[in-house]
Amino acid sequence: MKKRTGTPWMDADAFGRSLPRGVGLNLLVPEVAEMEAFCRDVLGGRIVYSDVDFAVVELLGSVLMLHADHTYLDHAMIGVIDGVELRGLGMEIRLYGADPDAVEARARAAGHTVLAGSLDKPHGIRECHVVGPHGYIFVPSLALGV
Repeated sequence: MKKRTGTPWMDADAFGRSLPRGVGLNLLVPEVAEMEAFCRDVLGGRIVYSDVDFAVVELLGSVLMLHADHTYLDHAMIGVIDGVELRGLGMEIRLYGADPDAVEARARAAGHTVLAGSLDKPHGIRECHVVGPHGYIFVPSLALGV
């Protein structure tokens, strides 16, 4: 059940047809605003559109969508998320080309949990692990020596 009262910025059909080829993520969240702020303020994403039901975030050239749980009440996924506080368990959302030191600093300043601080890894990248709202794990990383 949608809570939006106005007209969205783009027709859903037109938005779907506008998506680029590749992999996209859709995160289901209890409320859009908290994850939107995290994506903007900590990860450095650009908010393309946001309302109480849905947000589109441009992040490192990719599209990240946020859907509020209440928009999935008639969807098969509602059984997967119903009553679950921590989302995305066992999954890392890797952000290649994102400065881990900068993301870590912004996450700490905003009071978010940093599971692992920025560190050069033997597989050729520098990365950290940051816990976003509702337990989603984000891993910003940069190639070493670039």
